[in-house]
Amino acid sequence: MDIRCRKGLCKYNDRFTCKADAILVDDEVVCTKYVRDELKKDVQDVTKVLFSEKPTYAPQRDSKTLEIKCRANCLFNHNGLCVSNGITLNSIKEKPYCISYLRK
Repeated sequence: MDIRCRKGLCKYNDRFTCKADAILVDDEVVCTKYVRDELKKDVQDVTKVLFSEKPTYAPQRDSKTLEIKCRANCLFNHNGLCVSNGITLNSIKEKPYCISYLRK
């Protein structure tokens, strides 16, 4: 599973890849694992060079090493587990919303 996170200031974010042991997407489609790391200051701003430079990503994680639980009314929610082949969490505003969400 490809898990990309744009919340660059989260303590589990390593170059846009989530390094948490588990994720829970709640019924409001928000990642509840998000924890802001006050020590992180140098976050790559990919919007400045979006079409001219490729962002630096950490290696993709095997979905067997990360449990993604889900409470959202989403097409990919199967008995409380995410069965999508990839998810992306956005960086819009304060909350890390799952933008791979597809309403049932």
